[in-house]
Amino acid sequence: MSTSFFGKYIVPEAATLRNTDSYRTIPPIDDGAAREVLYGGTRLLNLASNNYLGLSSHPELIEAATKAATRHGCSSGASRLITGNFALAETLEAELATFKHQEAALVTSSGYAANLAVFTALADRHTVVFSDRLNHASIIDGVLLSGARLVRYRHLDMGHLERLLAREALVDKKIIVTDSVFSMDGDVAPLARLVELGKAHGALIVVDEAHAMGVLGRGRGLTAALGLSEDVDVHVGTLSKALGSLGGYVAGRVETIELLRNRGRSFIFSTALPPAVLGASLAALRHIKSNPGLGARLMRLSKQIRDHLIGLGFDTMGSTTQIIPVSCGRNRVALHAQALLRAEGLLVAAVRPPTVPQGTARLRLSLRADLTDDDLKRIRLGFSRLRVTFFP
Repeated sequence: MSTSFFGKYIVPEAATLRNTDSYRTIPPIDDGAAREVLYGGTRLLNLASNNYLGLSSHPELIEAATKAATRHGCSSGASRLITGNFALAETLEAELATFKHQEAALVTSSGYAANLAVFTALADRHTVVFSDRLNHASIIDGVLLSGARLVRYRHLDMGHLERLLAREALVDKKIIVTDSVFSMDGDVAPLARLVELGKAHGALIVVDEAHAMGVLGRGRGLTAALGLSEDVDVHVGTLSKALGSLGGYVAGRVETIELLRNRGRSFIFSTALPPAVLGASLAALRHIKSNPGLGARLMRLSKQIRDHLIGLGFDTMGSTTQIIPVSCGRNRVALHAQALLRAEGLLVAAVRPPTVPQGTARLRLSLRADLTDDDLKRIRLGFSRLRVTFFP
């Protein structure tokens, strides 16, 4: 061990971090995807998980995962390109492609890995990537790993994007990338205008549907809800949120998926997803296809809670989805509000920089379709009391 490096850099940096309100610890939670969780021995209503449809413990998923593990074991044993392939993976990819109205799909070990695969396969140092300023970190990291030049446009500002595209008119290889639903704000991208700009400037269009998959567009995402499935070139998503499992995917044309399979570093150099995960993901996809109204129910109850919060005077930062932020500004305010809500029996995330920009700390509610009427009453009561006691 390099004791000089450890003592000179790591120890003081860790000590400095511990003394700030940006310091993070893993919460003392058991069964963190459940509707109710044990937090340090206290039962709380879980408004922090991305298990948007409550499928992680659904009997169909558990049965499918159990059958797959019983038949195939616990590990894939290698990369998909070596020996880590299963017929389950190929079936899942085929059904994902059909569900997304695309020619082909590729499953990856996570949504993060999916974005890394996209950009390491499709971009290089001759590419300019135009990215919404609030896009997920995995998009930014994928662009940086590819060696492409990153140009960030102001959040949802299509006028700014248009000017940046015009400025780079002589660049031949251009990609526009956006989240469809933004994970910390709960607002949605203006995809119709973005598609128009992409076509006008000859840019490849990549949309990450991580927080829309299973929820919007009868489960197919925002692109499907807006009738833009065929206009978007590359569809990225995750199996770990509304689908209640693990992994990511990319869907698009056959040639695009071939490039990812051969050049996507996070796909090539990762052990493939294990059989149980593949089984659960396939069961979740089929469940959503058979129950396309699940997301619509989630949107209805989300509007009820959002309207209540706005009525109390909280700033929900333009959210229109199941992700509802409550603006706090300072880190300390968000942490204090989070603690008060825990006392009311509600587990809500306190999101602070660097996850969000400086000065924009917030509470983040991640609502879920399996919330009961009593749960909704608890949420309304808890935030009403928070308003009275902490935001008078």
